[in-house]
Amino acid sequence: MLTRKQKELLLLIRDRLAVDGIPPSFDEMKAALGLKSKSGIHRLITGLEERGFIRRLPHRARALEILRLPDGAETKIEKGAAKIVKAAQSAVEAVSQFVGESLSLPLLGRIAAGTPIEALEDQGTQIDVPLGLLAGMKGLRKPADHYVLEVAGDSMIKAGILDGDRVVICKTEVAEDGAIVVALVDDQEATLKYIEKRSNGVALIPANDRYETRLFEKDRVKVQGRLVGLMRRY
Repeated sequence: MLTRKQKELLLLIRDRLAVDGIPPSFDEMKAALGLKSKSGIHRLITGLEERGFIRRLPHRARALEILRLPDGAETKIEKGAAKIVKAAQSAVEAVSQFVGESLSLPLLGRIAAGTPIEALEDQGTQIDVPLGLLAGMKGLRKPADHYVLEVAGDSMIKAGILDGDRVVICKTEVAEDGAIVVALVDDQEATLKYIEKRSNGVALIPANDRYETRLFEKDRVKVQGRLVGLMRRY
């Protein structure tokens, strides 16, 4: 049976070894346990060693090895690791149902990532999209609320969107500042850009220094979707 101070010191040493690879100094132990002298730390270490919980390694400064922990004792590191493992398991379970599955979505055509082009209306072509790319995989939106566009141009290159890429779009009429959206200008031109609401209108911002930001009156721009995924063929 360990005293409270012995257990506190044992777990302190275990946590520091797990993080830094070396135990705390005697001064750090003394401060952490609220003791007034190093002699108290020496007594605690000797007690732990006699009970088989730690071992002092010869010829090495600050060299302590944890041999075992009290039954049921968990360190901060172990508790944190357990939480991480649990979260990872939950994440795996959440996406496992989508592994290897896909959904057929309409490929509406090409959208300019440079100069705006005509609004896209062709819904004759379908394309298989992994379900994991859809915003609806967490129940936020239904898979049917998505469509695919093929990118034409290089104005979003700094956002990692290249000419010929296929982007997965979630249908929406609203988007937060900084989102990459499909914007319809004057009901006839569709473009893929960052969006930013300003006091004097709506800015459509490229991700390429060769292109300029375009500012429109608010009623000239309609958001038709937000980018949620990207597919690339090599």
